[in-house]
Amino acid sequence: MYDVAIIGCGVIGAATAYELSRYDLKIAVLEKENDVADGTTKANSAIVHAGYDPEPGTAMARLNVLGNAMIEEIAKKLKVPYQKCGSLVLGFNEDDLHVIYRLYRQGMVNGVPGIRVLNARETLEMEPNLSKEIKGALYAPSGAIVSPWELCIAMADTAKRNGADFFLNSKVDRIERTGTAYRLFCGDQVVEAARVVNAAGLHSDDVHNLVAEKPEFRIIPSKGQYYLLDKSQGNLVSKVIFQCPSKVGKGVLVSPTVHGNLIVGPDAVGVENDDDVSTTQSGLDFVRETAVRSVPGINFRESIRNFAGVRAQSERSDFIIEESKSARGFINLAGIKSPGLTSAPAIALDCIKLLERTGVFLKEKEDFIDERRKVSFKSLSPEEKAALIEKNPLYGRVICRCETITEGEIVDAIHSPITPRTVDAVKKRCNAGMGRCQGGFCGPRVQEILARELGLPLEEVLLNKKGTYILTGETKKGGVQQ
Repeated sequence: MYDVAIIGCGVIGAATAYELSRYDLKIAVLEKENDVADGTTKANSAIVHAGYDPEPGTAMARLNVLGNAMIEEIAKKLKVPYQKCGSLVLGFNEDDLHVIYRLYRQGMVNGVPGIRVLNARETLEMEPNLSKEIKGALYAPSGAIVSPWELCIAMADTAKRNGADFFLNSKVDRIERTGTAYRLFCGDQVVEAARVVNAAGLHSDDVHNLVAEKPEFRIIPSKGQYYLLDKSQGNLVSKVIFQCPSKVGKGVLVSPTVHGNLIVGPDAVGVENDDDVSTTQSGLDFVRETAVRSVPGINFRESIRNFAGVRAQSERSDFIIEESKSARGFINLAGIKSPGLTSAPAIALDCIKLLERTGVFLKEKEDFIDERRKVSFKSLSPEEKAALIEKNPLYGRVICRCETITEGEIVDAIHSPITPRTVDAVKKRCNAGMGRCQGGFCGPRVQEILARELGLPLEEVLLNKKGTYILTGETKKGGVQQ
């Protein structure tokens, strides 16, 4: 019997597992996909929001500002790419300036540090490549950028090193109550737990309805599409550039990434299918035409990838962080829309308080591990590189030429606590395939290394999700063999 079972391991589930693993508790994490960070967490703007946008008095406002500070600390301890670059909200007319002053007042009430309103000259001195049409801007120095999937993986890995059990490919399809506890069915696999945390993101309403007497909330998926541009565009701006928010979100942003690229997007379109991550020409046209209003010089011919992510919005205007009304000890962390990534560590703290109120006894571990080692070969000095190669020659073989990722780093990733078993899972952990060619050169090499290290036939190494086979047969024998 587990003390706590967490359903879903995006950044909310991972943060909850990480914070819970500080205590003497038996923890299970159930994830329906073959890797963590595989839903909304891997396809978003990668922004650590400052906290001026949420309405004062809401959970979003409180947890945004707290989460902003927590991510900076966690990223430092767990070696997660993070950069406190600041953010700007641009105003192009008098109406926008009214919005900017409203955001400024909200930011002051929410406790956002260092926030201030700039005139056009001050804004352009900070960011000379912005449109000359701007009239002013809101500047928030605590705005930042992070690698969202690496933050999730780092917290999940650390939770596992501190004793949490992870069950991948484990979709919860039935829940039974057993007195004061729960029995979670994942096909033929059964996990029993005294308490359950529902962090199932886009499917959190479905998971809740497996146990509740009646629905208490509904997830309304909203898709956002993006451009990811080559590093040649990465220095066009140094801060996260927003336009004034609208009813459907924070609008199209232009931002550097922690990997040196430029990200542009998203739009916001309602979708019927939670898993619809397709892109459309009309959506991308909207993103491009809106973004050049902020930064006219973006060269979209340098785009290396388009992608879409789906946000788990609910019909409520705030995060849903509460115990189910009809299922004692069943905690819902749902409707975690933006700034959900930023708020994730703070949401985990709220969750732990809720669990404690249901009777979970919290005793801190004396031997909690709260650091992570990770080699980034290209960031080392020549002397450090030479010493590392002498110790392990695998660091002397560059596999991903675009990102300068060595075989040693890929092998490190494969043998990390939560074993990646697909080419994209390796990509999320060490950046192999993240560059201009998007894995065109290194993909087959990563596949070979995965097969070798995990003892798998080459044909069984997938690109990402179940069924995404890369090799299906030998062409010399006539193609696919049935």
